[in-house]
Amino acid sequence: MILVTGATGSIGRPLVRRLRQDGVAFRALVRDEAKGRALGCDFVVGDFDDPGSIAAALEGVDRLFLNGAGAQPVDGEQPMIRQQKTAIDAAKKAGVSRVVKVSVWQAHEGGRLAEGAHWEIEEYLKASGLGWSLLQPSGFMQNFITGAGSFTADGNLVGAYGEAPVSYIDCEDIAACAATLLTGPYGKYETFVLTGPEALTHAEIAAKLSAALRRTVRYVDLHPDDLAATLKSQGLPPGFAEDVATLLKEVATGSLATPTSAVQDLTGRAPSAFDDFLAANEETLRAIPAAPAT
Repeated sequence: MILVTGATGSIGRPLVRRLRQDGVAFRALVRDEAKGRALGCDFVVGDFDDPGSIAAALEGVDRLFLNGAGAQPVDGEQPMIRQQKTAIDAAKKAGVSRVVKVSVWQAHEGGRLAEGAHWEIEEYLKASGLGWSLLQPSGFMQNFITGAGSFTADGNLVGAYGEAPVSYIDCEDIAACAATLLTGPYGKYETFVLTGPEALTHAEIAAKLSAALRRTVRYVDLHPDDLAATLKSQGLPPGFAEDVATLLKEVATGSLATPTSAVQDLTGRAPSAFDDFLAANEETLRAIPAAPAT
């Protein structure tokens, strides 16, 4: 029995769909009962901040898909550290044999926001005595339809990436890799860096969005200091805004540029290209606001 956490998110939903189609025994952990019913599978209501609910959800479970919220604009330690350590402790007590954890590419000690938080969780998992596999994906293609891709109010793409390419990945491919690791004997005590098949600059992404939307989408590149100022003006804490800008400055050096073969290795097929992703999500893309007519 598999427990899928983060079941209503960008990775969780396709993972749930894939496991259901394959007839795999699993249950989904959700915070909202209505969203759980909408998944169309066995589910339990619980929360990482409620250890008792996590323990109850793990009853009869031998494999755990560990995925949660990203970095939060808070002072001090990122909540995900406490939350996922709680889940790891509960998994150990429940006799879970394997944890497949979603992390981030470039997770490392002392990293800003998610990079440092996920590194700490990874180390805790490795020391737990549980079997583990780590998925370290690049940026999500889904960011460009969920709003996390930083569009301006008039529909242009904004960031601080310079001319550095990023090998974005479709969350459907992350889910496929997770399913392979959760249902087979593969990848125990291994880390997999997951990327798409190509690295694109944000100017190239804007051009592809323009073609898909049949209107012009420009990429507006900001200096990291200007991006931090913009985020602060939107009400984000100064420290969080500066950390985000610092992370993007690192990406601008090409740190997320090199595609890997991990998706192909795990699933036996090539990962989706950005054009494939746009074609599959054409209707959702239409919701991105257009620049006003002049």
